[in-house]
Amino acid sequence: MSDSGSDNVLPALLDSWDRNNAILVNLLRALPEDALTLRPVEGSPSVGELFSHIHYVRLVFVSEDAPEFAQPVSDEWVQASDRDRMAELLNESAKAVREAVQGRLAAGREMDVHFDHPILLFQHMIWHEGYHHGQIKLTLKLAGRPLANKDIGPLTRRVWMNKRQAARSS
Repeated sequence: MSDSGSDNVLPALLDSWDRNNAILVNLLRALPEDALTLRPVEGSPSVGELFSHIHYVRLVFVSEDAPEFAQPVSDEWVQASDRDRMAELLNESAKAVREAVQGRLAAGREMDVHFDHPILLFQHMIWHEGYHHGQIKLTLKLAGRPLANKDIGPLTRRVWMNKRQAARSS
């Protein structure tokens, strides 16, 4: 780190959120063509439904905690079948979360319902999405379609660890 102090914290937190979304979109794009319909067990959400759920949860938290940044909220458990459209939706909801956190920080306001501090929204979303990321990868393994670490690693965990890498999705 060239500079130290709290003035560098916000850019790093915003970057972590952007990287988190890039990882999720990279995972989506790396899936085998038919993987969106896979389920780990009968009655569980499909991989496509998990991506839809993530998008939904982002928008619900923004609408409840920073309604001035709210966007229309769609159905939660929709079977995503168009990978490109789902990537667009994830990018849009990630932007909404980012803007809500930035806006509340700039205004010096906590979130309305769930979080004492806007940064906690990022933290919760990253935890929530990491949980579902693991579910998606486990579903692929259970279906006999695991993603090889050499292929998925650079698109996921390396996005977190690479210095000065702009968050971007493939």
